[in-house]
Amino acid sequence: MSWGPRAGLPHVDPDAPPVLALAGPVTREQVAGLADAVRALLETDGTGVVVCDVAGLGPPGLAAVDLLARLQLAARRAGGRIRLRAPDPALRALLRLVGLPVEVEGEAEEREPPLGVEVEVEPGEAAV
Repeated sequence: MSWGPRAGLPHVDPDAPPVLALAGPVTREQVAGLADAVRALLETDGTGVVVCDVAGLGPPGLAAVDLLARLQLAARRAGGRIRLRAPDPALRALLRLVGLPVEVEGEAEEREPPLGVEVEVEPGEAAV
């Protein structure tokens, strides 16, 4: 008998953070329950991160910004943070506009500068 993964079943990474799928539009009454869900996921998982899949959230607007701000606040109070999966470009632009710092899955964290290329310039040459 084999105790390894069976064919046809998805592989679950125990080190991966939990995922909370957000389907919209989310009402104001649902926000408190979602914040509780973020706190509960952080308490039961050791990664300190909850991935919020926002692909199904709907059109970006202030309600979505309010929801994500409250989820981020709930996560911070629980000692963790949220990370967005599949945000719409318009939602990302709106979050930047209002100044809500959130991580996006697959991007470098804000605390870590992305790796870049350093170009050496000879004295007297114009920097490009």
